Amino acid sequence: MSKPFDQTDHAELKVLEQELSQQLRQYREAGLKLDLTRGKPGPEQLSLSDELDGILQGNYRDGSGTDLRNYGGLDGIPEAKALFAEMMGVDASEILVGGNSSLTLMYFAVLFALYQGVAGSDSAWIKQGDSVRFLAPVPGYDRHFSICQQLGIEMIPVDLGDAGPDMDEVEKLVARDPMIKGIWCVPRFSNPSGCVYSSATIKRLAQLPKIAGPHFRVFCDNAYAVHTLQADAPELDNVMASFKQAETADALYLFGSTSKITFAGAGVSFAAMTDNNLRSFKQQLLISQIGPDKINQLRHVRLLRDMAGIKRHMQGHAALLKPRFDIVLKHLSDGLGGLAIANWTEPKGGYFVSFDTRPGLAQKVVELAGSAGVVLTPAGATYPYGKDPRDSNIRLAPSFPSLEEIDKAMQVFVCCVKLATVQQLLA
Repeated sequence: MSKPFDQTDHAELKVLEQELSQQLRQYREAGLKLDLTRGKPGPEQLSLSDELDGILQGNYRDGSGTDLRNYGGLDGIPEAKALFAEMMGVDASEILVGGNSSLTLMYFAVLFALYQGVAGSDSAWIKQGDSVRFLAPVPGYDRHFSICQQLGIEMIPVDLGDAGPDMDEVEKLVARDPMIKGIWCVPRFSNPSGCVYSSATIKRLAQLPKIAGPHFRVFCDNAYAVHTLQADAPELDNVMASFKQAETADALYLFGSTSKITFAGAGVSFAAMTDNNLRSFKQQLLISQIGPDKINQLRHVRLLRDMAGIKRHMQGHAALLKPRFDIVLKHLSDGLGGLAIANWTEPKGGYFVSFDTRPGLAQKVVELAGSAGVVLTPAGATYPYGKDPRDSNIRLAPSFPSLEEIDKAMQVFVCCVKLATVQQLLA
């Protein structure tokens, strides 16, 4: 059946329900155990960086001769700062290179702003009103939301479109509520939609602190800055340069990591800020640590070398990832195209496909797929507090399973979407 489901009569829908239910029973009997939950690099991707082991050949000194086995170097080694500053489009003096998790740096940045302040103790967010609030573009990254929830920061969802957050809504909200102190952004290949923020969106974000006030911060997690799947993937404007041009650079916190470039569990993270922010951030960070894993930073510099080396390395990732995305998109197009029952993104980079059912069906689809052995990210995970008001968004993560596993999982997924939709229409 290829005509839209809402143009299908009751008798046809009943027949289709029986066929799909039988199909789902067969999948259940097959004993599948497939997982499309988190965007982890697959084993073949991780093997692209196996050269990290032994690459230093016993030489643990940086270019200046400093022995990196010892204490110190809170903001990272000079070579790593230079490499990742270029990747993030900032000056080497504006970056701090840390351990393997950029999420840790983001958590500390929010924590410090909340309790210690962004510009001295008087600027601590918690001192400025009864409740601190954050804007959360949705669908978005659940771990960003977890930071706010853990720290008691209220989140206000804002729709995320093809060009980025709904900036009309963002500007309206911050103009009327001085306790909105930040916004989460994933500007290139957003998690999960894969959208790339437009030039106009970046410019409006850079103007936002003039509306929101001097203690407002844009938390820009550029986690997928170099994670292209296709050669014609859209570029992102230089975010720091846009904020500098608007004379609001102090409002920008820019984060990134190599977690999906080299070893996910043994990568390097970085945070870029103005000198004012970086000085304050390091003072607070020094309380909790003496320095990062500098030897691992040197390993990454030796492996990746420069931006040309990073791009060559990422071509290897794209060669492994693109066929996985192609399978997902082919099943969605062949199985659901023309039925007017779902929408999905076709990203040119990043790690996810964002899929929307008819309202009220995401949780049902996830449950049906789970009953057949296909584990999906929980419905609602892409919204603050795990509550999708439309119950429609599902994040598909095809990076980790094999091509054969993705093919089987998508067959089950398409069947479950159809069955849940038919049952809703019959009801």
